[in-house]
Amino acid sequence: MSHADVLQDERTKLTSRNKFELLLFRLGVARPGTEPGLYGINVFKVREIITNRSVTPIAGAAGAISGALEIRGQIVPVIDLCRLTGNTPTREPSILLITEFARTTQAFAVEDVDDIVRLDWNQVHPAECAGANTYVMSIARFNGDSGELRLAQVLDVEQVMRDVFPEQHPDIDQSAVKAAMKYAGGGKIIAADDSAFARTLLGQALTAIGAAHTLANTGEEAWQLLLRYADEAAKENVPVREKVPLVITDLEMPEMDGFMLTRKIKADQRFRHIPVLIHSSLTGAANEAHVRNAGADGYIAKFDPEELCSAICEALAS
Repeated sequence: MSHADVLQDERTKLTSRNKFELLLFRLGVARPGTEPGLYGINVFKVREIITNRSVTPIAGAAGAISGALEIRGQIVPVIDLCRLTGNTPTREPSILLITEFARTTQAFAVEDVDDIVRLDWNQVHPAECAGANTYVMSIARFNGDSGELRLAQVLDVEQVMRDVFPEQHPDIDQSAVKAAMKYAGGGKIIAADDSAFARTLLGQALTAIGAAHTLANTGEEAWQLLLRYADEAAKENVPVREKVPLVITDLEMPEMDGFMLTRKIKADQRFRHIPVLIHSSLTGAANEAHVRNAGADGYIAKFDPEELCSAICEALAS
């Protein structure tokens, strides 16, 4: 096994302990006189890091697109995250994070790479509590090498891609959903995702098929909803699945990730018969195999509206 495969395997095993690795980088300053902000992205989404590569400007490209570059025969768009987030650059961003997620490959231009830290998901908190902007979905809290408290803003890269390439991420056209996909059952589907854009798309998909639903921002929030519905089912002496016919979950979420949520559901006698559908931007054979090992009933890669509606209907019919 190569060194890269060993690292991938080690990082995949972290998910069994509700842990992950965060790549830290900097994007200029939010206000004059302040230090450059610290931001983060899940290492699973980063394929490689390159420096000092020439970027070709593209005529008529959106404001946040610096241009494109060629990597081993593949043309990749370069997105200037400093410009997109509205920060003031301290220098020209010369480091490129080559990322792969949601079936796309792109480069994020950043000013500096700081570190890779290993965290527990309960060290990550929804960004709403900090009044963060559109592109920050959570705040990671951890201690630095000298014991000092550090805060890193975790970017909602799915929202980034939606805003930079809106034509590639359309809303769900409810009128185009086939009649065969309509859901006539009862209960409320629980759908969990920390990305505001992903929650919007999930809500549109569930509304399009006629399914009542509740949206959660984190795995922990989804778990608490399940416990509440379990109490209601016990009082009415009915199976919990009559209250919750399906759980849809992202993998990367604050407080409790989708792997841990899935394992908790499948380990609990009250919930084990509720199908769990993973809806994630983490693609690749290794990730999909790990999803199956966690006990999920299905996996759908973000974002294809028709595939999402179809996968939901198949899971409900299981």
